[in-house]
Amino acid sequence: MTLIKSISGIRGTIGGMPEDGLNPLAIVKFVSAYATFIRRNTQSTSNKIVVGRDARISGPMVKQVVLGTLTGMGFDVVDLDMATTPTTEFAVIQEKACGGIILTASHNPKQWNALKLLNENGEFLNAEEGAEVLRLAEAEDFNYVTVEHLGKVIEDSSYRQKHIESVLKLDLVDVKAIEAAKFRVAIDCVNSVGGIVLPDLLYALGVKEIFKLHCAPHGNFSHNPEPLPEHLTEIAHLMKQARADVGFVVDPDVDRLAIVCEDGTMFGEEYTLVAVSDYVLSKTPGNTVSNLSSSRALRDVTRSYGCEYNAAAVGEVNVVAKMKGTKAVIGGEGNGGVIYPASHYGRDALVGIALFLTHLAKKKMSTSELRATYPPYFISKQKVELTPSIDVDALLAKMKTQFAQYDITDIDGVKIDFPDKWVHLRKSNTEPIIRIYSEAHTMQEAEELGGQLIQTIKDMCF
Repeated sequence: MTLIKSISGIRGTIGGMPEDGLNPLAIVKFVSAYATFIRRNTQSTSNKIVVGRDARISGPMVKQVVLGTLTGMGFDVVDLDMATTPTTEFAVIQEKACGGIILTASHNPKQWNALKLLNENGEFLNAEEGAEVLRLAEAEDFNYVTVEHLGKVIEDSSYRQKHIESVLKLDLVDVKAIEAAKFRVAIDCVNSVGGIVLPDLLYALGVKEIFKLHCAPHGNFSHNPEPLPEHLTEIAHLMKQARADVGFVVDPDVDRLAIVCEDGTMFGEEYTLVAVSDYVLSKTPGNTVSNLSSSRALRDVTRSYGCEYNAAAVGEVNVVAKMKGTKAVIGGEGNGGVIYPASHYGRDALVGIALFLTHLAKKKMSTSELRATYPPYFISKQKVELTPSIDVDALLAKMKTQFAQYDITDIDGVKIDFPDKWVHLRKSNTEPIIRIYSEAHTMQEAEELGGQLIQTIKDMCF
């Protein structure tokens, strides 16, 4: 059994002894700490906290414990039941709530679940706030209310539709253009909440023909839920069999979007944000942001419009902070996470689908033809294991010195920008390894670059 406590929330496998897994005792402790943090720090006058969950088998159990704990802390809870992560974020804003909790382990397998913690803006807690929640939990620094002050549960299943309606109202979403294109769309929703939401969204966008894979939201994921090419062989086959124009794949909480071309090839998760940004910039020029480990293609497309690209540290909360600081019109992460401030500051696959279909309809080309219009890059992801005695920070400092003649970014590990490629080295927070992401114009080049840096690290350490 596993329980991981981090500044971004708590996640773990279901079951086990206390402190060994995500069991009811652990859930009560961390939800109590979160509720205490909100009570002490929120600027909102509301007494509401929004709770949504994906379709995991453990979802109903975890939800009941969360609801009971929050009402025991004196909060009224808006229970969305099954709802996407972006829907829950949207609901916090609409309810003017003082916080929100999303019960999802994102792309982790079915035995996992997690508590993702939101502030009053429907955004994830930052590092300092997350650390304070962990401190409160460790100290058990919380008090429950008396019977006269218990909160209540307000069930509200309307937000899935409200979220879809908000997407349709976005200025850059052209329902008429999508409807006129008569797209045939395939979807793979990995037996989670996307299976409820994506068909409704697509029908509302004017798509008449939808080919569904794994849309029953029972939580027994039909394949590894991370939307990577090696896990998407079924939809690749379906694309050709159904003569679909485009395929969409989401993770269990629907904040990541992978796109499949009509010939069954992958559009590339990195290029979800690139394509959507291309469309947004063509209509509303402005700054863009992605994290340091995302493709350089976004920078290239942004500069083609005479606009400025900025990189943020890895993590959605860091990307959002940089987007706000630079007034970016679009941003996100290379894992298929589109953040569009005109909607809200959170990764949102629904927004990504609506903007992408509008873009594809207006371009009047196939999905694979659209993909070919973007700069070709390939990312390799590797890691090097170190002994626990090695000072990783000192090692990264040596790497900065050794490659000082190149552009170096050190806001999150060390990223070395060569003229036609880059490599990003980040230390793990949980184990003695360095993750190495490298990008070049061919996969062979990217893997060779990563391999060269691994050898350099080994030469320094061993």
